[in-house]
Amino acid sequence: MPADNSGKLTKLKIIPYKDAKYSQKDEEKIFKVMFNPQEYSLKYEIENDDSQGIGTSATEINFKKMKPQDLSLDFTLDGTGASGELIDVPDRVQDFLGAVYEYNGDEHEPRNLRVNWGTLSFKCVLKTVSVKFTLFDSDGKPIRAKISAAFIGFVEDELRVAKEDSSSPDLTHQRIVHEGDTLPLMCHRIYGDAGYYLQVAEVNNLTNFRNLETGRKLIFPPLKG
Repeated sequence: MPADNSGKLTKLKIIPYKDAKYSQKDEEKIFKVMFNPQEYSLKYEIENDDSQGIGTSATEINFKKMKPQDLSLDFTLDGTGASGELIDVPDRVQDFLGAVYEYNGDEHEPRNLRVNWGTLSFKCVLKTVSVKFTLFDSDGKPIRAKISAAFIGFVEDELRVAKEDSSSPDLTHQRIVHEGDTLPLMCHRIYGDAGYYLQVAEVNNLTNFRNLETGRKLIFPPLKG
């Protein structure tokens, strides 16, 4: 289990922020788990475009985008006192929901969060949460609960654009020829240099690059000067 420099056990912490740029922590809403999770999972997913028209033969799968990461974890709240810490489970559940689920009053949208534990520092917003009450006292009040939460990764707009960098010359691109397009113009859009048009013409087996067929798909591979 992660520990700080003093050897004290470090608890997983969920920090809500008041703004989308992660500059203002909402200190009053910070939530620490009672028991660290036994595990957590990170999901990475690439979205491809494999659509094709009805009646057409199979087509190649084209990259569309990289989806935000997902983080999933479970933890327990225990109000039996067996751990040496006596808590009110329904109140702690509401504390958790207040940190991750309630709208940010200033922004009127879900709170921006950071989940911190050990090497994990995950900027995110809540995706789903379920609360399962598993033990009750003689009056029917919950004294133990299991919380299962999933978070979707959050990337600030500036960083997202930098990561996507859809015009990067280091990536392979596919483009559809539109009316008025010329190969030098398309090369300029992608590489920032129209001079690559002869290499692109060779890659695409173009014998007449001056008259491009509208609707044709062209490949623009990574090219170096």
